[in-house]
Amino acid sequence: MVSKTDEIPTAVPKAAEPHQEETQEGAIIKKESCGCGHSADMSVTNGDSAPHRAEEQNGGVDPEQSDEGNEQEVIVIQDTGFTVKIQAPGTEPFDLQVSPQEMVQEIHQVLMDREDTCHRTCFSLQLEGNVLDNFAELKSIEGLQEGSLLKVVEEPYTVREARIHVRHIRDLLKSLDPSDSYNGVDCNSLSFLSVFTEGDLGENGKRKKKGSDLEQIDCTPPEHILPGSKDRPLVPLQPQNKDWKPLQCLKILTMSGWNPPPGNRKMHGDLMYLYMVTVEERHVSITASTRGFYLNQSTTYTFNPKPANPSFLSHSLVELLSQISPAFKKNFSTIQKKRVQRHPFERIATPFQVYSWTAPQLDHAMDCVRAEDAYTSRLGYEEHIPGQTRDWNEELQTTRELPRKNLPERLLRERAIFKVHSDFAAAATRGSMAVIDGNVMAINPGEETRMQMFIWNNIFFSLGFDVRDHYLELGGDSAAHAAPTNDLNGVRAYGAVDVDGLYTLGTVVVDYRGYRITAQSIIPGILEREQEQSVIYGSIDFGKTVVSHPKYLELLEKTSQPLKVQRHPVLDDKSEAVELCSSVECKGIIGNDGRHYILDLLRTFPPDLNFLPVEGEELPEESRRQGFPRKHRHRLACLRQELIEAFVEHRYLLFMKMAALQLMQQKANKESKATAALTENGGPQAATLENKGEGGDATATTNGSAPPSPMATENGACESPESSEGKAGEENIPGLAQAKELAETVAAEDGTADPKSREVVQNACKAVGSISNTSFDIRFNPDIFSPGVRFPEGSSEDIQKQKQLLKDAAAFLVSCQIPSLVKDCLDHNALPMDGATLTETLHQHGINVRYLGTVLDFISKTPARTQLDHIYRIGIYELITRSAKHFFKTYLQGVELSGLSAAVSHFLNCFLSSFTDAVAHLPADELVSKRKNRRRRNRVPGGGGGDNTAWASLTPTELWRSIVSEASSYYHFTLHCETVDQAVEKYGLQKTTLLREISIKAGIQILIKDYNFDSRHKPAFTEEDILNIFPVVKHVNPKASDAFHFFQSGQAKVQQGFLKEGCELINEALNLFNNVYGAMHMELCACLRLLARLNYIMGDYSEALSNQQKAVLMSERVLGIEHPNTIQEYMHLALYCFANGQLSTALKLLYRARYLMLQVCGEDHPEMALLDSNIGLVLHGVMEFDLSLRFLENALAINSKYHGARSLKVALSHHLVARVYESKAEFRSALQHEKEGYTIYKNQVGEAHEKTRESSEYLKYLTQQAVALQRTMNEIYKNGSSASIMPLKFTAPTMASVLEQLNIINGIIFIPLSQKDLENLKAEVQRRQQLQEAMKSEEQQEEESPLELEHKLTAEQERQSAPTGVDVLEQQTSA
Repeated sequence: MVSKTDEIPTAVPKAAEPHQEETQEGAIIKKESCGCGHSADMSVTNGDSAPHRAEEQNGGVDPEQSDEGNEQEVIVIQDTGFTVKIQAPGTEPFDLQVSPQEMVQEIHQVLMDREDTCHRTCFSLQLEGNVLDNFAELKSIEGLQEGSLLKVVEEPYTVREARIHVRHIRDLLKSLDPSDSYNGVDCNSLSFLSVFTEGDLGENGKRKKKGSDLEQIDCTPPEHILPGSKDRPLVPLQPQNKDWKPLQCLKILTMSGWNPPPGNRKMHGDLMYLYMVTVEERHVSITASTRGFYLNQSTTYTFNPKPANPSFLSHSLVELLSQISPAFKKNFSTIQKKRVQRHPFERIATPFQVYSWTAPQLDHAMDCVRAEDAYTSRLGYEEHIPGQTRDWNEELQTTRELPRKNLPERLLRERAIFKVHSDFAAAATRGSMAVIDGNVMAINPGEETRMQMFIWNNIFFSLGFDVRDHYLELGGDSAAHAAPTNDLNGVRAYGAVDVDGLYTLGTVVVDYRGYRITAQSIIPGILEREQEQSVIYGSIDFGKTVVSHPKYLELLEKTSQPLKVQRHPVLDDKSEAVELCSSVECKGIIGNDGRHYILDLLRTFPPDLNFLPVEGEELPEESRRQGFPRKHRHRLACLRQELIEAFVEHRYLLFMKMAALQLMQQKANKESKATAALTENGGPQAATLENKGEGGDATATTNGSAPPSPMATENGACESPESSEGKAGEENIPGLAQAKELAETVAAEDGTADPKSREVVQNACKAVGSISNTSFDIRFNPDIFSPGVRFPEGSSEDIQKQKQLLKDAAAFLVSCQIPSLVKDCLDHNALPMDGATLTETLHQHGINVRYLGTVLDFISKTPARTQLDHIYRIGIYELITRSAKHFFKTYLQGVELSGLSAAVSHFLNCFLSSFTDAVAHLPADELVSKRKNRRRRNRVPGGGGGDNTAWASLTPTELWRSIVSEASSYYHFTLHCETVDQAVEKYGLQKTTLLREISIKAGIQILIKDYNFDSRHKPAFTEEDILNIFPVVKHVNPKASDAFHFFQSGQAKVQQGFLKEGCELINEALNLFNNVYGAMHMELCACLRLLARLNYIMGDYSEALSNQQKAVLMSERVLGIEHPNTIQEYMHLALYCFANGQLSTALKLLYRARYLMLQVCGEDHPEMALLDSNIGLVLHGVMEFDLSLRFLENALAINSKYHGARSLKVALSHHLVARVYESKAEFRSALQHEKEGYTIYKNQVGEAHEKTRESSEYLKYLTQQAVALQRTMNEIYKNGSSASIMPLKFTAPTMASVLEQLNIINGIIFIPLSQKDLENLKAEVQRRQQLQEAMKSEEQQEEESPLELEHKLTAEQERQSAPTGVDVLEQQTSA
């Protein structure tokens, strides 16, 4: 199954082929990329049978076969639910919907969340007197059926249960308090959607804002949101949520000083003592006993554990407090009502912690639970599992070993893997912070701090410094800093291939307070033995001594194809050849548990020669032209996995073209021989490829009859990005199909291929650098150019070949991938908005961030430079903030804890403030010296540890000089600025964006207030403005493979126009994602967004609204409140609100999106045009014409800049502006704009096109109106007030017409298909089904892509009628 990326959006499961009636209106949706960083396309790699890409590997099962069973398996999962009755003490029985798969435990959770039962934690569920086991699945319980009555029975407490109860009550009291989200604790994060929608958007929302009460809508946005405003206030980033004004239920709830109970009281059942102060100022002491909670007679200074009179013994603390404090009773019930009304997505924990870079000043309240968490060894949720500390390694590896034969098993396995990973990431983050904050004892305390290692909670921590000169030859500390992230990429890659029996370590890399910490799970037994004894595969000294092991070779052989790693021999210290199937640094250790572990995967991918100058080796011309190779900080620069895959893909295309060409020539030769013996150029010789030594410059000597060969440049890198654009180039070469067939027969090696054909394939293989002679197979040897690695004599030819491949790959990055990235940005297929999304875009193209300078240089030389302004600017932001971060890292390492906030605020002042004399501002020191005079000598350099205040001498000039030199030495880019103000001026930056980027990258949290950066008299930041420093965490994201396949199949269906089936598949994907990730995850977010869009197209507006609301909440919670993704979700939600008639909400959401976008990237960005068109249209709909014009004209200007003045987008913008002028009766301006639009349509799509016709109709209408108006005016001038005035027709736009325009600009277009077209489509699909049936029997070959189907459909329509809406549709959606 060989395919090109752009060609087949997905592998469509056979089971889910359409055989139902299609929707009447086909609709085409812009291809969305699924939020997880894969694009919607699925790239299928090379190789004998081209298996799926590593991520898509379905746990070793070929997705094609697994999809067969999906239909049946899915049914198993959606087992029908049933209803049970639940009776809790003191409440009416109520019904609860449950599913047979649930555990009893999940009913417990529901009860602890429900408003009327939330105060109970210690109870059991009983069915007819039998206690149900918490961990039993409901379907396994005898007698449990529809309508069964479950009783909630209060159980006696233990110390553990009493603690859990107090913790739960604390959580209920704090449930509306956002402080945990600001502090980045317990996976809480912020969400502000409800502030703008004023509660829920559901049914009640509709009743609230029904009808045409346009008068009440206040449409004027705040000044700073209007187009052209330069003001960027920070405060509105976090609007005040009125629910967060805390209602006080208790003044103090804390553990009593009398804990633990003395022995004699323990024997009375006392578990622990609590101390409380009620709102009414009543101080009470409470005993938690096995029977519940009661008041005792102790006071602060005297211990009297006897029950008070009355003692108010209650099973729950809430019941007790409600009896003694009326304020508690009232406020507690109010809080619970509000808590239950909040959308569940505002309260569910996220899988990984999200940190906010801004926060308001929070009052610090007394909190016994947090206090206990901080000072006990509680690590995660230990009291909930037996054995107290978790054996992370055992958990991580056991989940990998779970069976995965069918869908339910795979789901269970993936869910377990995901859960353990997110718990591990949380524990590792916590441990890393404890290590840097000095709360963990080192395991080698005698050594200097840089060399110390730590173990905490069964996790091993090491610092990112070059210990014992391990990385001396590779770049010292720089290499030691880069190695952990490389290693993490290796762990990710091997984890995705998922080979049975091969194990990697749980790995998390944390940057905190200027240090890099690697946290790893511990291989059983590794601490008891020396490393030399343990390593049975690989090398511990970078290749001086090397060992190998047959079992490891067998396991790694399975990863060699998906990861493109070539098996190769190297020489050990005795100069004997040793076989390896990975880089030499990769070590194999068999743990005491008998598992085969691999670690140190930092060189999984081959080296990047552009940043690795090697003596005596010369790079291809393309690289040299760009100034490569360049010296890098360290020698660990590797190519990215995405690049390797793109390169192999590109080579495969080349291979096919060459084979096809030679076949054509052979055919031509045969024919020419038959007609006459043309001895001059006859014979197969004419078609051989001459491989010209080093350059691999392959030209096919063609004879007249064959088309000229695609000349491969030096390294087969394509001259233009277009040639890698899918099949376009492939289709026009005759003989390609035969070439494919031939390649497959020769690869089969069953002797069926004749020698000539074999030669064709051999030549093609040789030309593209394949490691096999009979089939296309490209793999890399990661040890080439590693210092200290030696290869046996016999393999020198192979090594030459590998060196050439590496050079070609490096040149491919420069000559192909960077231009293709720039082309994607020009075509607006890639629309980064901030540093993070730009980095992601680079990575998707396989470009490392160290190429950022090269990319920027390339952009500045591009002819369409102005259309790339936004990318250039974001690149400059990224360059400056990354260079500043590199400096900040070492700057922070020299700061002691007491000076941290002063140091950070001083750094930010030097970085962002226009105040030049930032040195004088040293409040930290004065404060310290007032308290402790002995510190004063620290001011003297060299005085006792005077080094600690070295940071104070940093000046803005010095910092900016460092940034410029870092940009030049690391990114090879010259910044022309010496101060922040020059940078802002020269590159059109805004300081709030710089602040946001540096805070996110360095983990700084600042006080949310409006900073005056431009004051020349005082610095912008004081130390009080720095609230916190957070860790920046990198970890592996385990994937839900089955769900992802369903998602892709759904997308494919939608693109073919089968909306209903698409919708079903995407719903299914949603269920499966939910099953694996829980309710919160960014892939769920992508699913919900697409689902909402489908609901909308199929006319179900309220369902669209509800799904999109979930998508927005999820994006805010999982990605962050101002992440570019969140901004787009807000825009979609606004559209669906408008369609549901909620105009003021729609406007509020659009204004919020615009505010966020201004903060993130400023006004000059192509996405802003879309946003402003949306705002302008809605304002036009509510008759705010002047405001509407401001936004629409801004959109017109931005569209003209980024899409070129002749684009269809600009024509549409002109039309929208003309409509508003028409509503204002300013016909001259309206005519002017509509004429512009008409000219563009005429030139782009021709006279006959319906868009051109519509435009010319509208022009006629406007001209009539203008003439009528002029007549009336003349009449008035002539006859004065007695004139008989014709009433003028002013058109207030209808909501429907506004909605229609909104749909068009948002890329949602309905194409009405006639009955005949539908018949054709059905026939086409049936034909394809038969084809597939036929092809199944053979090797699974390429499926015909939905895009081709669409083209056929279009062609069919064009034959039958004049041009349809399809072609303009395609231009518009691509525009």
